[in-house]
Amino acid sequence: MKDTKILMNVTLAGIVALGMGGIANDAQAAKAGFEKCAGIVKAGMNDCGTAKHDCAGQAKTDGGADEWIYVPEGTCEKIADATLKQAAPKT
Repeated sequence: MKDTKILMNVTLAGIVALGMGGIANDAQAAKAGFEKCAGIVKAGMNDCGTAKHDCAGQAKTDGGADEWIYVPEGTCEKIADATLKQAAPKT
């Protein structure tokens, strides 16, 4: 009985964690009027995950080519060493 209760609690916690992960990804999916700008992020200041990590705030070095942040639309192309990662969504 005790093992069954532990298993149920662990399963429920896993389901909740997966659901929360989906919500977090949707929140970072797009911001109207903003664009993803890579190559200008300071360590620990990125807005989302990359192939190296899966979360915001985990950039290890300054200026990582695959690390990005949201900037107001049209700003990224004006910043030296910046790369537009994804155009802003049209609303």
